Amino acid sequence: MLNRRGLIGASLAGSALLSGKASAGETITKLDGPCVISTWDFGVAANQAAWAVLSKGGRALDAVEAGARIPEQDLKNHSVGRAGYPDRDGHVSLDACIMDELGNCGSVAALEHIAHPISVARRVMEKTPHVMLVGAGALQFAIEQGFQYEELLTPESKVAWEAWKKDAKYAPKANSEVGDYGKTTGQLGTPGGANNHDTIGMLAIDAKGNIAGACTTSGMAWKMRGRVGDSPIIGAGLYVDNEVGGATSTGVGEEVIRNVGSFLVVELMRQGRSPEAACREAVERILKKKPQAKDIQVGFLAVNKKGEVGAWAIQSGFSYALCDGKKQDLLLPGKATYQVAS
Repeated sequence: MLNRRGLIGASLAGSALLSGKASAGETITKLDGPCVISTWDFGVAANQAAWAVLSKGGRALDAVEAGARIPEQDLKNHSVGRAGYPDRDGHVSLDACIMDELGNCGSVAALEHIAHPISVARRVMEKTPHVMLVGAGALQFAIEQGFQYEELLTPESKVAWEAWKKDAKYAPKANSEVGDYGKTTGQLGTPGGANNHDTIGMLAIDAKGNIAGACTTSGMAWKMRGRVGDSPIIGAGLYVDNEVGGATSTGVGEEVIRNVGSFLVVELMRQGRSPEAACREAVERILKKKPQAKDIQVGFLAVNKKGEVGAWAIQSGFSYALCDGKKQDLLLPGKATYQVAS
């Protein structure tokens, strides 16, 4: 597997990736045939699970659900799924959404005691007349659908929470969801730092050319109970338009929600922007409206109907994983408006 530091000088020979220059130094990265992309380093393993579906001719929707379940069950991942860091009161609550090529979508928010919110979100999409269920209602629905009720606060996450409480101030902390992967301390990674991981967003194109997407997270560490970010909100954390492409986001969800970020990226691609240019414009719109956002992290990842991929973030440190028939473990550094020390 290629890592972020070793990637720049690595050869991509033999990959299906084709890079060509566009305007103003932009690089167009294209994937061939069925493919899947996702945010952050742990997206590599998620992509491989999705590829197991796509490589057999499976539907993009099935692929993104399978892929998203991988970080949800990773006990070292403190920003997605069952091992996520809790809120200030010690409750682990999860958010997720999923969207298919027909515009069908499902979502859950502030869901406690269920390890795989992405699968519950799909059940909401397929088994109810609604798009989103939240809190106790989402939990009730999940139990009725046969999902297992369990305690999600792991020993490692509890240690981190107890450490945080010693000096904690009961106030929001921007970008606090970027916890060190697999660490037991309450110290959180800096925006754009080497350990900067949070939400996983995933987009896939299947053999029929159809696009689906998924997004799942445990949200901002030490958040106020009931806080919901962009991840489960269709149009903010995720959006798919099968005529155009799809987009997903990562980072501080409040800023993405304010700008309906993923929908914006897709609409910009509809107007002719490349995925990278669309992601960059969405980031710059956030910064224009709120210049102080330069101190937090937001990143967008997008793919268009041609299989062209692009990403952009406020701060350096964002990475994204790509997978197609010739290479299933590629990791690329995302471009950013601001460069910060790693």
